[in-house]
Amino acid sequence: MKLNVFFKIILGLSFLFPKSNYAIDPPVITATGNQTYCPNTSIKIVTGVTITHDPAETGTTSIDIQISSGYAAGQDLLTLANPLLHPTIITTWSSSEGKLKLFSPTGILITYADFENAIKDIAYSNSSILASGTRGFSINLGFGSANYLPRNGHFYEYVPSLGINWTKARDEAAAKNYYGLQGYLATLTSADEAQLAGAQAPGTGWIGGSDAAIEGTWKWVTGPETGTTFWIGTGSSGSAIPPYNYANWNAPNEPNDSNNNEDYAHITSPAVGSLGTWNDLQEKGDPITNPNYYPRGYIVEYGGMPGDPILQISASTSITIPRIKSTTPNSICGFGSLSLQATATDGIVSWFTSSTGGTAVATGNSFSTPVISTTTSYFVDAANGTCSAVPRTEIIATVNTIPIITETNSPVSRCSSGSLTLQASSNVGIINWYATASTTNIEATGTSFTIPNIAVSTTYYAEAFNNGCSNGIRVPVDVFVYTPPVVANQEVTKCESSTVILDASLPGMIYLWSTGETTQQIIASTSGIYTVDVTSPAPENCSSRKKITVVEHNVPEIDRVVVNETTVVIYLKQEEIYFEYSVDGINYQSSNVFFNVPSGLLTAYVREINLCSYDSQNFIILIAPKFFTPNGDTYNDFWEVEGSINYPQVEISIFNRYGKLISVLNANKLTWDGTLNEYALPSDDYWYVLKIDETTPEKRGHFSLKR
Repeated sequence: MKLNVFFKIILGLSFLFPKSNYAIDPPVITATGNQTYCPNTSIKIVTGVTITHDPAETGTTSIDIQISSGYAAGQDLLTLANPLLHPTIITTWSSSEGKLKLFSPTGILITYADFENAIKDIAYSNSSILASGTRGFSINLGFGSANYLPRNGHFYEYVPSLGINWTKARDEAAAKNYYGLQGYLATLTSADEAQLAGAQAPGTGWIGGSDAAIEGTWKWVTGPETGTTFWIGTGSSGSAIPPYNYANWNAPNEPNDSNNNEDYAHITSPAVGSLGTWNDLQEKGDPITNPNYYPRGYIVEYGGMPGDPILQISASTSITIPRIKSTTPNSICGFGSLSLQATATDGIVSWFTSSTGGTAVATGNSFSTPVISTTTSYFVDAANGTCSAVPRTEIIATVNTIPIITETNSPVSRCSSGSLTLQASSNVGIINWYATASTTNIEATGTSFTIPNIAVSTTYYAEAFNNGCSNGIRVPVDVFVYTPPVVANQEVTKCESSTVILDASLPGMIYLWSTGETTQQIIASTSGIYTVDVTSPAPENCSSRKKITVVEHNVPEIDRVVVNETTVVIYLKQEEIYFEYSVDGINYQSSNVFFNVPSGLLTAYVREINLCSYDSQNFIILIAPKFFTPNGDTYNDFWEVEGSINYPQVEISIFNRYGKLISVLNANKLTWDGTLNEYALPSDDYWYVLKIDETTPEKRGHFSLKR
């Protein structure tokens, strides 16, 4: 008994002797007080607390009270209320750890009874009106700076040790114990461990993860999780491995390892990424010139090892900040009762008809409204209206007006195929367009519906919707596609100084000529282009434009007629394709050249093809025979130039091959019988010179006399 008392005395005076191993006969603390909290208020964290201890150990030097879960830095705060009632105790608050330390200002032991009274006066508050969730409080009677996590009953201690390597940190952690709990380099397998041991630790340092055995395969290599793989791969391409599927690397490219042998896990500096995140480093860490990755200590975890005693040196309570977690509004068409839904993080949902004050009209996660015909707001909270500073959450019961189609542009028409726009309006909501009265396929949505290419008459249907509400009536919009009048352009010929009738051709239409006239036919006296818009009667009102080109033909005028033996060419002063030619006044042709024309006094004719003008000119064809046979058989016995009888001044001189004049023919003597001075000349070739009159040139040729 004396030895045990001795250890207890040493325990009580431990503040005089820094050490890392703790007494194994601790006091026992129990606490009650799981409560509901209203933001912007203050609440005591316990409703009762008891510290049981050996009578010989009446007190200790300090107690830590920490927000061990759900801590919101900058919002959550623990304070000692009524400090004047606790003169033996002073407090310090660590906002980074969420920890309030109660300790003796003089270093003299504080009785457990005083601590009990002080713990009952520890108050929690939160500065945010939007605070929510659960806060866990751990009350730790242990000596030192270990943090307690009620969820797993483990303790976490940050040990500063500037420049320590990972191996030494592992060995030192294993040599520590906390009231008989075996220490080990921390293995952080959940988010609350990472927050308490990492983000809320006062410094940065080593933890028990490594991939030194197999590159890229990260395992916990300390404590009860020894050998457990928790991450495989590098950077964001890696993955956590269940059941220890938690990893908290500080960047998408961590761990990034291999070339630098970065095989050991380390809690990063607060200046790197989020608080409590991890990095992979070499066994000795980075040099001091890289302060964010220079080792500054390690984190020891106590609890979970085989043979560990069960400790009750820590107690825990919690408060819940009830908040509405989710809401489900509802809507109805026209009027009726709606079912609204709401869930809370804690507490019972209360329903109100106003945002503040009033009495709850219902409680529970569901609420059926009375029959309503207008949109109505209801309000819910999770504290039955007791947290007056917390705004109630609005849930809207929406009553949608049933829409109707108020107007359309039916019927809609166009002439021939093409684009066409349908229009409709409604009192509220949107308009869907359908191709039939029953199809579910929506062609378009909106007050206008443009059909890019419609070729036949049809009907479309418009239906109004307002947030899913409809009266179920589809209003038809008729579409008519009319065929415009079929017209053909024309070319009309008129004679010079004459008129011509122009005809739109289609009777029973509406006409508008380019001259301003409105009859089916008009009279044109000048050449040019005339147009007429031919419009079908209502309701079609489709127009087509016909173009009539009036061409005025010139009057033909013969310039000369050229005769070459039996070939005749009629030349005009101006040639036109619409002129026709003739040498007998009966047979006309488009060519001005005639062949094998008989001899004699003839007339050349030219006319316009529509017979509106013509011209003529006489001409003579003289045909000199190529031979004659003066043998008395009465056939071809004389040589005569046919047609010469028509020329009174004609003179034809005949010569032999030697140029001797044999005979002269004229109007008085038109034939030669093949004699000279009544002597028959021999068969031979003879020449002639023919002159019609003094104004025409001579014509020369030859012929044969055959006996």
